[in-house]
Amino acid sequence: MPRYAMKVEYHGAPFAGWQRQKDQPSVQGAIEAALAKLERREHTIAAAGRTDTGVHGLGQVAHCDMEKEWDPFRLSEALNFHLKPNPVSIVDCAQVDGDWHARFSAIERQYLFRILMRRAPATHDAGQVWQINHQLDVDAMQDAANHLLGLHDFTTFRSSICQAQSPVKTLDELRIEAVDGFSGPEVHFHVRARSFLHNQVRSFVGTLERVGAGTWSPMDVKQALEACDRAACGPVCPGHGLYLARVGYPDPVFFAR
Repeated sequence: MPRYAMKVEYHGAPFAGWQRQKDQPSVQGAIEAALAKLERREHTIAAAGRTDTGVHGLGQVAHCDMEKEWDPFRLSEALNFHLKPNPVSIVDCAQVDGDWHARFSAIERQYLFRILMRRAPATHDAGQVWQINHQLDVDAMQDAANHLLGLHDFTTFRSSICQAQSPVKTLDELRIEAVDGFSGPEVHFHVRARSFLHNQVRSFVGTLERVGAGTWSPMDVKQALEACDRAACGPVCPGHGLYLARVGYPDPVFFAR
């Protein structure tokens, strides 16, 4: 069966996350339903990462197996037709080797988190940013974030329901920048690693926001990390400011470079 890799973009608000749910809408379920319109059978796709409720996708990658050969462009066009009106789009598609796997072939994931700083309620960016009504000290947050880089036991920043075998991960990048956003001043968090623990990025951002607001110091974050205790974590921020931005592969299909 020919295998196809798909770059997937989606707005997470209507979905109970990526993973298929029995009685709730999911991104995986929407794509599998669209595939069933093209080849009338049950379909099971795999993705690079399982995003939570409300989390968005800019560069999610998934793969599917088809019974017949499809031109990748025609496959993406047909899927996009049948995905309507779901806020899900196949923005690129490529045929890959039969042993290529969207999850297990990946060597890194990159996430983006957006905070909007303004008092007036967001309209155009509602549901796509975490909105706060105070300013943040980006330099202080970056000083704190630097303590998290490298190989660590991230138990403090791990959800209690995380199913990963080990809390030890290597964080390759946690870069924070001030941005002039469409709706006002924003702070963006760029986070990159081979893999992540459940709620790890949202735990980072919620904790670092406390540093930016002046409630925590950068050293408080270092001490929280070293505590290896979930109770030492700051608040976990909401999912609607989080985006799976990019997935990297050692021999990338053309859209995942």
